Amino acid sequence: MRPLPDNSGRRRISTGSPFEETIGYSRAVVADGWVFVAGTTGYDYASMTMPRDVADQCRNALSTISRALRDAGSSLDEVVRVRYILPNRADWPACWPVTSEIFGKIRPAATMFVADLQEPEMKIEIEVTARLP
Repeated sequence: MRPLPDNSGRRRISTGSPFEETIGYSRAVVADGWVFVAGTTGYDYASMTMPRDVADQCRNALSTISRALRDAGSSLDEVVRVRYILPNRADWPACWPVTSEIFGKIRPAATMFVADLQEPEMKIEIEVTARLP
């Protein structure tokens, strides 16, 4: 990932994903002591493949989020808000072991909701807000 210049006083973080430029967003934006990480799906950006298993997608999404937070100067330990979006509510319990492993000690405010995602192979999308330490 790489920080991108922004003359507004914000710092933009990019994964280099083709979606960021095509759609017009940043993986994360750092502003006023906060890091806002965009909704992140389970793609393995090295191979541009998507695992079939929702727990694996959840793990990949959190790994991408972790890298974005690190590049922004923060970490998963600084997350204060997390939003989980799943097209199938029945998939949610399969993610709990992954989310508990990552957030079980810090326990950020969290919401899960059901909505269609951009592509049919996407089973989860995760968005976080974190503090800069």
